[in-house]
Amino acid sequence: MEFGMPTLIENRTLEENVALCRELGLKFIELNMNFPEYQTDRLEDTETLLRLAEDAGIYYTIHLDENLNIADFNRLVSDAYLETVRRSVETAKKLLCLRNRYGAGSRALTLNMHMHHGIFITLPDRKVQMYDRDFDTYLQSFDRFRSLCGEWIGDSDIMITVENTDGFRDYEKKAIDFLLESPKFGLTWDIGHSKAVKEKDVPFLTERQDRLIHFHIHDGTEEPPKNHLGLGNGEIDLKARLKLAEQRNARCVLETKTIAALRQSVRWLHENWQKKEK
Repeated sequence: MEFGMPTLIENRTLEENVALCRELGLKFIELNMNFPEYQTDRLEDTETLLRLAEDAGIYYTIHLDENLNIADFNRLVSDAYLETVRRSVETAKKLLCLRNRYGAGSRALTLNMHMHHGIFITLPDRKVQMYDRDFDTYLQSFDRFRSLCGEWIGDSDIMITVENTDGFRDYEKKAIDFLLESPKFGLTWDIGHSKAVKEKDVPFLTERQDRLIHFHIHDGTEEPPKNHLGLGNGEIDLKARLKLAEQRNARCVLETKTIAALRQSVRWLHENWQKKEK
């Protein structure tokens, strides 16, 4: 089981993130496409990415833009997001050599994505999610997405993983199950997100745990709802979650938001998990 780190906002450059990753003895960095410095055109400078990673002996995974909305009713918008995924997959293919070299035995190289809830219309007595109302149109977009991703990935050891955030909607669960019919898709369990929404996604995820290949590991609380805490600062049964990740041979991002919390999380792992393993 391999541990990595997210790109952190306190680090303004990739070089700073790589240096921290190396210092902490982590195996990879998840490049976050929500940051301006990790947009598609910047990631396509794979020569720089490869050089920095090889110097540090690490590899990369990719976190797609959280705004990614491949089902947007405006085809101009959805096409732009699909093109973003296509180009990100091409980048991932060029970065696979790093995973092969420094992530021996690890899972497929992952591109992590969120499910975009879409808009809702507020009526006097309820809110109506447009993707629920027009589910057939919504699912047609995922049919196209699944087919295209299969073509783009081909026989490369790359997978797109769907992450839980603030609770999957019913229409999203159906779309996720549709994606999981393809071997190119898997699941990411963000254990802090699920804790902050009172574990509402746990039944869905555990029923499909054979498709879990990626974890976002951070601590959290239910009341008040908090996540992205350093390990040991919340209420999550971290050892139980790590045990499942280990059983799945999953890759784990220590997804804190600050350098201090990341350092604390690495210490917690050494003292409470990796020490046990030795």
